[in-house]
Amino acid sequence: MRRISSLLVANRGEIAMRIIRACRELGIKVFIAASQADQESLPARLADRVICIGPSHPSQSYLKAETIVMAALGVGAEAIHPGYGFLAEQPDLPELCEQKGLIFVGPKAEQIRQMGDKILARKKAESLGIQVIPGSGLIHNLEEAIGEAEKLGYPVLLKAAAGGGGRGMKIIWRPEDLKILFPEASAEALAAFGDSRLYLERFIPKARHIEVQIIGDKHGNFIHLGERDCSLQRRYQKMLEEAPSYILTSELRKEVCNYALTFARHLKYENAGTVEFIFNPEEKKFYFLEMNTRIQVEHPVTEMITGIDLVKEQIRIASGQPLSFGQPEINFKGHSIECRINAESPSREFSPCPGRIDIWEPPLGDKIRVDTHCYQGYFVPPYYDSLLAKVITWGENRLKAISEMQKALANFLISGVETTIPFYQSLLQNPDYIKGNIYTRWIEDIFLKEFLKNV
Repeated sequence: MRRISSLLVANRGEIAMRIIRACRELGIKVFIAASQADQESLPARLADRVICIGPSHPSQSYLKAETIVMAALGVGAEAIHPGYGFLAEQPDLPELCEQKGLIFVGPKAEQIRQMGDKILARKKAESLGIQVIPGSGLIHNLEEAIGEAEKLGYPVLLKAAAGGGGRGMKIIWRPEDLKILFPEASAEALAAFGDSRLYLERFIPKARHIEVQIIGDKHGNFIHLGERDCSLQRRYQKMLEEAPSYILTSELRKEVCNYALTFARHLKYENAGTVEFIFNPEEKKFYFLEMNTRIQVEHPVTEMITGIDLVKEQIRIASGQPLSFGQPEINFKGHSIECRINAESPSREFSPCPGRIDIWEPPLGDKIRVDTHCYQGYFVPPYYDSLLAKVITWGENRLKAISEMQKALANFLISGVETTIPFYQSLLQNPDYIKGNIYTRWIEDIFLKEFLKNV
């Protein structure tokens, strides 16, 4: 066991603030790796020391593993926490950390590499008796794609083999679509992941997206922290998350959590991770989707219903400590919702709205949590993700959590940049959302059309 006394945060924004907070509470000295655009950011102001890692563009700063490692060594940091995004799921960073004697706060490089290959991950799930959506192997050209799509039956989903997040992903309704979208998807995958490989899956039109938070240590202990419902998405990007899922029976909940634990145990997984599933409500069946080998953006809803600090636990596990709790000690209480507040214009295709924040007054309350890096006078740069804050609420049940969120958003005052708050205010009042009559494409198919009529 190697106690961590100093740590470099290799990220920015609200997740950098989240890691800094956990380090402060653990008594760990914290450094921040920041680009030129982030030298005056709130994480930079609150860290013990700021190391400039390069120009504003991520490819010249946050995405350079060697620069990050050299920054950590230069200030004498013992560990690196990657947060989410950027290098969080790139095996190069943990490999470099191991070579240089640094602790990487996350899973092993090989586990990241295995789960980064979506086809390999599917095969592992199948070998464990976990169902996967019917699909193909690697597809090398358009002719192969047309043949595999005929076997699977339309509609199908064209997906990037080396990554997720909606990049390189296209719904194919008929053969003519493939001729147009196959080269487009391949180019997107190459640009996003440096890998143009694609594969096909059968598309489930009214699917729900269910994910399970798991965590494992170096001593062979594995637990789950329940599931989250992440079905509200736009262009495969999650927008609102809830815990627990309100459509699962206790039997279905037990089934999906056991699947996730089986997967984690098979990998001998270390640190926090999320096993994601597509749920077909008509069949009452779960299909393995992928595993994310990092902390998730939506992790706070799990923390709200369990009382477990996942980032602190990540750091403890990385230092060699066993899990500080067992499965019987996890108590699930109430319901939690998270809304991602972005500097975007919902009426203009959610286009980013960089600029200076003139007024910043987050909501307060004992059932409200706001994770943010913003403040009055902060300039939202154009180079990065437009996330300003995550608003998380808790209630004794789902309806009370929704009510708390409605109040929280009504009391969140921001001016100077356009935000997605009006979008969420409308969404939270929608009868179909309140009743839970939604699916992964519901926002695009139904809600957005109604919302835009009233803007």
